[in-house]
Amino acid sequence: MRLAVPRERLADFLCGLPKAELHLHVEGTLEPELMFALARRNGVPLPYPDEAALRSAYVFEDLQSFLDLYYAGASVLRTDGDFHDLAFAYLSRAAREGVVRAEIFFDPQTHTARGVPMRTVIEGLASACDEARALGLSTGLILCFLRHLSEKDAFATLEEALPHRHRLLGVGLDSGERGNPPEKFARVFARCRALGLRRVAHAGEEGPAANVRGALDALGAERIDHGVRCVEDPALVARLARERVPLTVCPLSNVKLRVFDRLGDHVLPRLLEAGVVATVNSDDPAYFGGYLNQNLVETAAALGLPAEAGYQLARNSLEAAFLEPSERAPLLHRLEAYVAPFAR
Repeated sequence: MRLAVPRERLADFLCGLPKAELHLHVEGTLEPELMFALARRNGVPLPYPDEAALRSAYVFEDLQSFLDLYYAGASVLRTDGDFHDLAFAYLSRAAREGVVRAEIFFDPQTHTARGVPMRTVIEGLASACDEARALGLSTGLILCFLRHLSEKDAFATLEEALPHRHRLLGVGLDSGERGNPPEKFARVFARCRALGLRRVAHAGEEGPAANVRGALDALGAERIDHGVRCVEDPALVARLARERVPLTVCPLSNVKLRVFDRLGDHVLPRLLEAGVVATVNSDDPAYFGGYLNQNLVETAAALGLPAEAGYQLARNSLEAAFLEPSERAPLLHRLEAYVAPFAR
């Protein structure tokens, strides 16, 4: 499809696209203002005098330096109301940005290790998802296992979450990739598959292309989160394109965590040219300086992506979402109706 969108109107076009966000850590949407508000609500001391001082700490050398601050920030989340407020703040913003489907990651082990009950985490997040229906937003919750912990711990987490199975769309794998290959969690992912849970995994961000293969083969991952280092293995890129395995790419995050030095160095155009089902997402936007629309706009500007690429990324996101055909069809129709006036 050829689209006639003047360059000066491209940002507005991208922001208005109906789209899905498929790589979003809800704990990573905790803005400094909300973090301080929750800290005051729950009597939790923070090692920063104010919001400005906290925001100035958002300079990271690598993934681990980010995770240290990320886990510290999560300490203010104590009650189901806290989790509701966190998720609904994100969902409200996402709806304003044209997101029509949000599949949200959460890290229960970060909270249960602090004595927060699993029920509090899941039901608080789920109540925000229920409320977001009124915003025209379709949602799903994806429970992520922390890969720096053991598979035994992941199994225990899964069992603790099963009473809330009806609230869960799927499972994922996140946290530090180095030294924690996907194969470490093969058995727990097999159990999740038997339970009918959808499966995704972070791979090929700070870890090698081999981790992408491991996520596909050992975990049965249906989507790969990040996956940008797949370009180091042309045969793997060809497989991803052939098998239509989506990649949930997070450009601003990749620059913030030094995966790429500059946004203009990003491999997203190579992935699209190879026919990979690449999508753009915001990852941990409170920490990385940009929600979904900012990722789209800044990435398009840095890489010189045309309107057609924006349309393809939006369509890829809707096709990659874990939706029934009857749910996906009207969302695709909305996208086609949106771009129709621009078609040549």
